[in-house]
Amino acid sequence: MSLALVLAIVGALAGGYYFAMRPVALKIAVGPPNSDDIKVVQALTQAFSQNKSYVRLRPIQTDGATASAEALAEGKVDLAIVRGDVDVPKNAQAVATLRKNVVVLWSVPGKGKKKGAKITKIAQLAGHRVGVVGRTQANVNLLKVILQQYGVDPAKVEIIQFPANEAAEAIKAQKADAYLAAGPVNSKITSDAIAASAKDFGTPTFLAIDSADAIAQNHPVYEAAEIPAGTYGGSPDRPEDEVKTISFAHHIVARKGVSETTIAAFTRQLFAVRQQLVTEFPLAAKIETPDTDKDAVIPVHPGAAAFVDGEEKTFLDRYSDYIWWTLMALSAMGSIGAWFAGYLKKDERDNNSHLRDRLLDMIAAARKSETMDELDQMQTEADEILRDTLHCYDHGAIEEGALTAFNIVLDQFHAAIADRKAVLFSMPQNPPRAGAQFRAAGNA
Repeated sequence: MSLALVLAIVGALAGGYYFAMRPVALKIAVGPPNSDDIKVVQALTQAFSQNKSYVRLRPIQTDGATASAEALAEGKVDLAIVRGDVDVPKNAQAVATLRKNVVVLWSVPGKGKKKGAKITKIAQLAGHRVGVVGRTQANVNLLKVILQQYGVDPAKVEIIQFPANEAAEAIKAQKADAYLAAGPVNSKITSDAIAASAKDFGTPTFLAIDSADAIAQNHPVYEAAEIPAGTYGGSPDRPEDEVKTISFAHHIVARKGVSETTIAAFTRQLFAVRQQLVTEFPLAAKIETPDTDKDAVIPVHPGAAAFVDGEEKTFLDRYSDYIWWTLMALSAMGSIGAWFAGYLKKDERDNNSHLRDRLLDMIAAARKSETMDELDQMQTEADEILRDTLHCYDHGAIEEGALTAFNIVLDQFHAAIADRKAVLFSMPQNPPRAGAQFRAAGNA
């Protein structure tokens, strides 16, 4: 029974370890199609698979950050890449900052009939057209926040949106007097749009958002930032001097219900493979840990916080209680099983005890026996008792201590038989027969 208990414990621990460490697949919503975000997620998916990581990813493509946020809110995915300045789902918790984006506003001098006064300040945008690069409504909302900060009524500004791949054509056609693009500092989309402006209309004028700190104060999803001089190349530098602006982040968020252990493992894996992706995706180097402050705009997931704070639990930390209670349960089950098995063999054990008592009686009888036949019969019976005792021991009905006691009794019996046979051999043969005839006559 003890061996079976040990095997049961080992099996339970092995099964528990396999169950706890089996790969977990998380669905992550990301979009729009063909974006850098999707490429980064696909690279992460491949890296996790190649490394045989605990957490694996299943990318779910969406139309953009807003659709990804909706998928998370509806519980269709476990992770999502969302913009920090859109409506972040209430069940979303931050895991990492994928990238930070800056807002770039610039104006271009008009040509021909569209030539007008040069725009050098945001406050001058009233009555003009502003082209917004990208189809997302979030960029339009962002422009309105900036206009309102400078006292410009958004209704007095004609806002024109066009896809990123049509930016150069729209700029060449002078569809707007100023343009807004939002993306990483080194965004190719922004850089190409500015280059197109410079090519067709000369050096663009960058519009500084000097009230960036005030905007960040009123809208915590934004932060004050700077665009370094020469960020977008050219000669002279574009821009010639550092330009103040605002920024917002794209976050990797997790559904609140995803376990702390799983998200902690995902966060650890994310930062472990980050450097592997830098060659192909330089923006991967910009992946940052989330804000763990209690007043963070997006509350951090407990799993990500555990990784950041160095409090990630080990396997034993997570499952020590389960292991302890499992061992206790198995031990109790083993004890109950042993008791029940002993109870089932109670009759067999009692019978063997009676046989041992019979062997003790046979010792006394052997010492008084007067014939060899009686001694031989006793020896035959003792052999049967020995066979029964060994059978009981093999089946666990009696323990080793009982077998030792039986051995002592058996040795005494054999000694009594041997002593009595020696006495009978030394006695004359006739007297016993005469005694037998006397007893026979008396019985008659």
